[in-house]
Amino acid sequence: MTARALARVSPPLLHLYPLISIARVCAEENILKRQTLPVLSGLLWLGHPVTALAEDSNHTEKPIVVTATRTPQRVDETLLSATVITRQEIERQQARSMQDLLHGIAGINIANNGGPGKNTSLFLRGTESDHVLILIDGVRMGSATSGTTEIQNIPVELIERIEIVRGPRSSLYGPEAVGGVIHIFTRKGKKGLRPTFSFGGGSYGTISGSATLSGGGEQGWFNLGVSGFSTEGFNACSGSPPPNGAGCFTFEPDKDGYRNLSGSARAGYRFDNGLDIEASFIHSDGYNEFDGTFVNRSELVQQVFGGTARFSPIDRWQMTLVAGRSREDSDNFLEKTFMSRFNTRRDTVSWQNDLSLSPDQLLTIGADYLYDTVDSTSDFTETSRYNWGVFAQHQVTLAAHKLQLSLRHDDNQQFGSRVTGSVTWGYALTEQVRLAASFGNAFKAPTFNELYFPGFGNPDLKPEDARSVELSAIGRFDWANWSLNLYETRIDNLIAYDASLFAPANIDEARIRGLEAILSTQIKGWQINSNLTFLDPVNLSNGMARGNILPRRSRQSFRVDTARQFGDYVVGAMFLAEGRRYDDLQNTRTMSGYVKVDLRAEYIFNQHWRIQGRIENLFDKDYETAAFFNQPGRNYFATLRYQP
Repeated sequence: MTARALARVSPPLLHLYPLISIARVCAEENILKRQTLPVLSGLLWLGHPVTALAEDSNHTEKPIVVTATRTPQRVDETLLSATVITRQEIERQQARSMQDLLHGIAGINIANNGGPGKNTSLFLRGTESDHVLILIDGVRMGSATSGTTEIQNIPVELIERIEIVRGPRSSLYGPEAVGGVIHIFTRKGKKGLRPTFSFGGGSYGTISGSATLSGGGEQGWFNLGVSGFSTEGFNACSGSPPPNGAGCFTFEPDKDGYRNLSGSARAGYRFDNGLDIEASFIHSDGYNEFDGTFVNRSELVQQVFGGTARFSPIDRWQMTLVAGRSREDSDNFLEKTFMSRFNTRRDTVSWQNDLSLSPDQLLTIGADYLYDTVDSTSDFTETSRYNWGVFAQHQVTLAAHKLQLSLRHDDNQQFGSRVTGSVTWGYALTEQVRLAASFGNAFKAPTFNELYFPGFGNPDLKPEDARSVELSAIGRFDWANWSLNLYETRIDNLIAYDASLFAPANIDEARIRGLEAILSTQIKGWQINSNLTFLDPVNLSNGMARGNILPRRSRQSFRVDTARQFGDYVVGAMFLAEGRRYDDLQNTRTMSGYVKVDLRAEYIFNQHWRIQGRIENLFDKDYETAAFFNQPGRNYFATLRYQP
């Protein structure tokens, strides 16, 4: 049972951790909060060519990605394994949650505790869930106590696009970016005044709706949005109470509902002197019901506020300043009785300088500041921590070769100096085929729960260290786009629960190997996107678990997504198969593999109105991604959309 698993347990359970039964709850219920998101390679998303769009000064749209190198790049020029999910793709999939949106992408494993709004873990290339850095409009997200972000509460209707970069990025972003970076951008305004509207409903008493208003002129733009979601849900957990308890260690055969109300605002203005400023805000209120002995209700608030300023003192020098605050507040109840509170805040400031040394060379130099604070009903020994970082990156193009070198020094308040770096090389074998190789290292500081939680934390923990190597090949042809990615990651000082200490300790090591194959093609008008992932996440710790598979990672997955338009009608289907996985470190509890089929269709009334329908889990397959926690059976959902 890893300490990271314990850190992922809902806060009220951790509050009662010293009880042996709660330790068991932690072991069974929340190993799940780790994340993998091996998602695509270079130019592809589920086989799609990546189509992130940004406007230049002439309002010409060009495909770009900014997260991979912290600088804008054409997607077909980036050397890293990157994914961009656009607004159009979100609507095409008829996704209602981040879990819907990301499930089945190449290399992803998701573990969910019983439906919408329940704890959801995302494993990025087999690493832990707090080994992925999540940004919203450039501002760091996540809980300082658990180290993870409650992605299930992020409203997809208010998202413009998502960029996912796989592999260690600590050399540019500092701690947490061990498995990669997920960067979420809220919706943005364009020229003219444009309202949008959606409303839908379906199985399990589910309804959802959203509305946005955006506008813009030659120099300024804005977007305002609101989103709501409510479901009666289903029985989240099929567990049983002590002494032979399992799952959530209780028996509550009731419906476990979820509600969420969110709002966002984003605006920008470009002054005549070239100064470009932007501000963004997103707020999410969630109310979640679940099965539990000591708590079974929670109220969660997530909020991010940030601002960005860009200015070029001279033609070859652009400065970017980003500052913001994110908060994650959790109040927890047993029925109507208040039990605990966990509020965390993250303040971030980043100053970046991009210097164009020549048409083929770009030098980036910058500094970051991160300050975490905790306010809780539990008495943490320490309640704040800062991290300073300075970094440099050099990007060079020499004929068919491209090279990226990055180096970073971090000064952590508790752990002192850490140095990380990465080297990435790319070679254009032909006009259609590109090869790439990379090496990088990363680190992750222990969370406040792991360090200071009363009766549980271990203040002597060391940061986790990781190193990764990757080889990739990407092809772009008239008949198809394809990619292959082969990688290995080794993690030292992996934090795990030590039963002899009744506390977390640096006792584990892990080796993760993976292969991702992605193909996108079109046959007789059908767009077909497929991916196949093999993952080998092995525990190398000394002890009984040595050689076992890390929990809740499926070693094989295969997805095919297809769609075609017939006049005013669009039809599509998704086939997803995942192999078996284990729910515990000892590999004694097995969750069977499963096959799931979803169907979707939409009718386009005119250029502004459309109605969409989706059948999920067509064959009503019973399956689990976390042991004893149920997943939706066959269900239906319809949505009416207005979007000029």
